[in-house]
Amino acid sequence: MAAKKINRRDLREKSLQILYAYELRGEGLTDISNDVLIDITNENAREFSIGLVNKIIANKNILDDKISERVNNWEMDRIALIDRLLLRIGIAELLFFPDIPPKVTINEVIEIAKDFSTSNSGKFINGILDAILTQLKKSGKLVKTGRGLVEESLPKKSGKK
Repeated sequence: MAAKKINRRDLREKSLQILYAYELRGEGLTDISNDVLIDITNENAREFSIGLVNKIIANKNILDDKISERVNNWEMDRIALIDRLLLRIGIAELLFFPDIPPKVTINEVIEIAKDFSTSNSGKFINGILDAILTQLKKSGKLVKTGRGLVEESLPKKSGKK
């Protein structure tokens, strides 16, 4: 029987599980990662998930500052933990993964939110990630490489000149 092909969505979900367990436990990141990724035999897939988790943990303060800038009237601990973790995943991909298109990152995180969080989480996460993406573009800090990784602004509606 052939092994199921793992995709990045699955890896992001596994990264979310690792981050969630680590957030609750506060230790044992390697053991948590090994437990969650036990069925992932592809080395590149494992490296993507572990690399994402490590970037998020190493840059937690930077990521949380970006979230805080967008939720002026909210304390970070009032944001549901899953939403906070998904926002960290999205922002980390925008900042530290030049090969992942911003649109893909945002769509993936929203889809995962639909499965793992509340009915309003997708809109909430989309609003924050979109604002951060806009700010990164304006400041010239969005570093994406490869064909089609930075989408152009949407075409103007026809009829308007």
